[in-house]
Amino acid sequence: MSDVNRRQWLSRVGAAGVAAVAGTGSSAMGQEPGKPPQPVKPERLALEDFQPKSMLHVPETKVSQSRFPVIDVHTHLTFCARGKNGVPHGEEIKFLASPDDLLPVMDRKNIRLMVNLTGNHGKGLEEAIQRFQQAHPDRFMVFTEPGYDHFNRPDYPRWQADEIGRAHQAGARGLKVLKALGLYLREGVTSGPLVKIDDPHFDLMWESCAAFKMPVAIHISDPEAFFLPIDRFNERFEELNNHPDWSFHGRDFPSNRQLLEARNRVFARHPEAAFIALHFGNNAENLASVSECLDRFPNMYVDFAARVGELGRQPRTARKFFEKYQDRIMFGTDAVPNGTMTPQQVFSAKLYEIYYRFLETEDEYFDYAPAPKPPQGRWQIYGLGLPESILRKVYYENAERVLGIGD
Repeated sequence: MSDVNRRQWLSRVGAAGVAAVAGTGSSAMGQEPGKPPQPVKPERLALEDFQPKSMLHVPETKVSQSRFPVIDVHTHLTFCARGKNGVPHGEEIKFLASPDDLLPVMDRKNIRLMVNLTGNHGKGLEEAIQRFQQAHPDRFMVFTEPGYDHFNRPDYPRWQADEIGRAHQAGARGLKVLKALGLYLREGVTSGPLVKIDDPHFDLMWESCAAFKMPVAIHISDPEAFFLPIDRFNERFEELNNHPDWSFHGRDFPSNRQLLEARNRVFARHPEAAFIALHFGNNAENLASVSECLDRFPNMYVDFAARVGELGRQPRTARKFFEKYQDRIMFGTDAVPNGTMTPQQVFSAKLYEIYYRFLETEDEYFDYAPAPKPPQGRWQIYGLGLPESILRKVYYENAERVLGIGD
């Protein structure tokens, strides 16, 4: 064989060997020759198991203590022991914690005073005042609540007004109105048409609160998404899917707008009473609307309990709001000792640290609740970085004025 023929033969043998090796590789991988490798498809994942970790590298500030002492105007240390169809019944009270359980955390987190809004009425109220307010007058304050189970008695308006006077004499410092009014209380207490928030039966009660200078902490609605269908467009789908009884869509429930309008008629009709519209006026997703209400009603104040998740995802708008209404905003968390239903409502050191971080720092993209998954919606929040002059007002000065501390 000549040198030329030998080179050609070796070339053909080499090419055939390469092709054979390539063919073997493609066959082993289950791919056609010449096609790129196909990506491996991820396993299907349930939404409830999805816990993404942010890849952002941004500053993280730990705020162990608030810059100034805190008055938390929105906590629940006690509850009415019994209820039916969303309406509290009776005077019996359930204690969720003792002062000895709470004071160490309060001292550690610079919480000067906690307001227990749900103190019930009658004997239960007296017990709550004795255990918290009388035992530690500088650390706890107790509000009373309406006796809705008496609503269908003929003399209810006068009875309820007088009950406010009795509560004031016992030591109650304000009135808490749960969303039972407007969403659960019915003309037959638990049956019949829903009772409207501006029902005249309560006019004497509002007047009595004004006479005794007892502020009214009022919660009459929930996030706007709670009034929409629980579908793929609802940003609170996971929360409502876990708690479908929190939905007020359909049935005979009023709309969110109707509830707010009825509340506003109460504010207008009783200008001498001070109203703390809880959860940022029950409309934290619409700060323009809350602003309009504050401009219309000088007797209206707000807290931001369980709403830093809403405010922190609109930090520029929220900061402007805090700057404009710095004399009308109070610190609140909605803390519930030993609470498990909603992670944003537990009583924990971490809960307060998140609130302090939200108010004091300009940190970006952090959790709004002490929970492994966002309990309200799939978003993170940003800090407002408020100046000290506003922080003092929000942390304690506004609450001192509205609650009459030091008077």
